[in-house]
Amino acid sequence: MGREHLAASGSAEAPIEAEVLLRHVLQLDRAAFYARWDRPISEDAWSWFQRVLGERATGRPVPYIVGQREFMGLTFAVDERVMIPRPETEVLVEIVLEELKKREHGNAGTPTPAPRARGGAGEREGGSEIQDPGSKIQIVDVGTGSGCIAIALAHRCSHAKVYAIDVSPEALEVARINAARHGVNGQVEFLPGDLLTPLPSQLAGCIDAIVSNPPYVPLAQRGALPREIRDFEPAVAVFIDGDGLAAHRRLIADAPGWLRRSGWLAMEVGAGQADAVSGAMRDDGRYARIRVVADYGGTPRVVVGERAASS
Repeated sequence: MGREHLAASGSAEAPIEAEVLLRHVLQLDRAAFYARWDRPISEDAWSWFQRVLGERATGRPVPYIVGQREFMGLTFAVDERVMIPRPETEVLVEIVLEELKKREHGNAGTPTPAPRARGGAGEREGGSEIQDPGSKIQIVDVGTGSGCIAIALAHRCSHAKVYAIDVSPEALEVARINAARHGVNGQVEFLPGDLLTPLPSQLAGCIDAIVSNPPYVPLAQRGALPREIRDFEPAVAVFIDGDGLAAHRRLIADAPGWLRRSGWLAMEVGAGQADAVSGAMRDDGRYARIRVVADYGGTPRVVVGERAASS
């Protein structure tokens, strides 16, 4: 019944979504759900299931209905105050972790490897986690939203200090909840404000990495997006005037004043935007080793550049 209802309302992933919603109602993980697949459910659970199916039929995204989304093997609280974390953004986290790992091992001149496959929730013991060398790494996450990037970095890199910035106070409320959930309150400092402006002045020239998934969908394209994004996700996190690159250009212009030499700026971009953003970095003249990294689906997704030693 759930699959047919969602398919009729336009869901492209009706079977998966119906299962996720039913597991949410029954409070079961996937293994437990399939272990009791043929058991009847209570009348109250059935009524609740019908209600959440109705919510999804309006276009409300499943992560908002169930109140959470997985990112980098961690579960994040999400609602309409924040954009839903997406798998392609995990590449941004992987790039920073790989760069820190290279620096720790003293081979920063080697090219960044392709992002590895995503791991599970217990991955602090291996993978890209950085062992504590007795010094603090300074990272800035611009437009933190749910805090998924900042918190995933802090979780994997226990000696990092992460400054998480967002223009939305409501988004920062959600991010603080997620930081507490994952035990990184002491590592992540949340700052309200626009792009890099909230950073304390004493950090100028001291930042190892600035990471951002800024809004990049041109406002003129809003009507072409699925209703799940257009009508439910926060517009300030998704849409921007002009060609969609205004925030990227500001970050490119301002980041060198905050980055230490050989610190880097890494930004997510939309489909078809990588050449323009990497070109803007080259035109700026203060970046070296500029490169584009594809996401897991092969789309150019992240533009990275280091502050040149001569800048």
